[in-house]
Amino acid sequence: MVEKMNSEFFEALSLLQKENNIDPQALVETVRSGMLKAIKKDYPYCENIVVDIVPESGRFEMKILKEIVEGEPEDPDNQISLDEARTLDENAYVGGTAEILLDPRRFGRVAAQNAKQSIKHEIKDIERERLLEQYKDKVYECVSATVQKVEPATLNASITIDGSEAYLVRNEQIPGEVLTPGDIIKVYVVGIANPEKKPSIKVSRTHRELVKRLFEREIPEIADGTVEVKAISRVAGARSKIAVVSHDPNVDAVGACIGPAKSRITSIVRELRGEKIDVIPWEEDTAAFIARSLAPAEVTEVRINEASEAKECRVVVPDNQLSLAIGNRGQNAKLAAGLTGYRIDIISKTDAAIKDAEEQEDDAEEDVIDEIMEETEDTAQEDIMQEPAEDNAADSVEENAAGE
Repeated sequence: MVEKMNSEFFEALSLLQKENNIDPQALVETVRSGMLKAIKKDYPYCENIVVDIVPESGRFEMKILKEIVEGEPEDPDNQISLDEARTLDENAYVGGTAEILLDPRRFGRVAAQNAKQSIKHEIKDIERERLLEQYKDKVYECVSATVQKVEPATLNASITIDGSEAYLVRNEQIPGEVLTPGDIIKVYVVGIANPEKKPSIKVSRTHRELVKRLFEREIPEIADGTVEVKAISRVAGARSKIAVVSHDPNVDAVGACIGPAKSRITSIVRELRGEKIDVIPWEEDTAAFIARSLAPAEVTEVRINEASEAKECRVVVPDNQLSLAIGNRGQNAKLAAGLTGYRIDIISKTDAAIKDAEEQEDDAEEDVIDEIMEETEDTAQEDIMQEPAEDNAADSVEENAAGE
């Protein structure tokens, strides 16, 4: 009967290990800990409780160890008389230890339930730690995922990453893309959600860092540090701008990113479902970089507002380039602002000339006003200077009259 029970126990243990994908030794320790807690509730004053679980030999024993004493024990929970000990082992002796086996069938439902709950809790902790360990190296990285299911109503997708399940919600999917079960996609791991309970990874296909990670995977020069990504701006599903610089004078940063016959950038565009990508040479000179960021539009002049604490500038473009510089729904201007960190006011060359003329008129008016104010101040000052002289003259007349 005991052998059959042990066999069933280890079969259940093996099934538990497979279902939870837990290390066998860790699971054995978890079960042992749970059993110890359960026994302790039934025998709260026993100090020596042992649970032996040896899968290799199929041994599963629960026992209480008691000290063998002469005569009546003073502490029955931890001591046993010699006579009683010899009913268990004829070789028992005073000062030795008696092993009292516990029958799991006599544990009672409460003890069994306590053990089950404890084991369940321990397994959850192990699973949580395993997931955190598995996820920590993936945070802020681009990883491959397989689409398992797409909910028809919300279009949220269940995906698996190295055997672990994750959830790609609709607003983190590239606008316009249609996912189907079996698709293998690249996602950016934003972070870990709910780490204290049941952790899961938060993933995105709209994050701008996904573009950077894809470039690192596809462009060897970026992976080895020869070419550096300085800035990225993205409108997911529509367009991205990426600024790059080469640390090797013999390597063209833009050419390395595009690749022969656009082979490198094409694979990235394909992964992003046709999203257009502008590769911009990064410039130390801020004005030059702002001008490049508005490509494909031509820029006539960049005026940076040095007086403003905020990063602001005005960009002048040819009249026929204004709509191209701004882009559909302001997209090109928005991407350029995100890439450079500047608030960009784009105007045509004609409007710039009108504004310059108006500003010159305003300046001229201000100069006239300043001159009038200066003249008024000078006149007032002269009047003040003359008043004491007149007063002195009057005083002299009065003195002369008095003298006469």
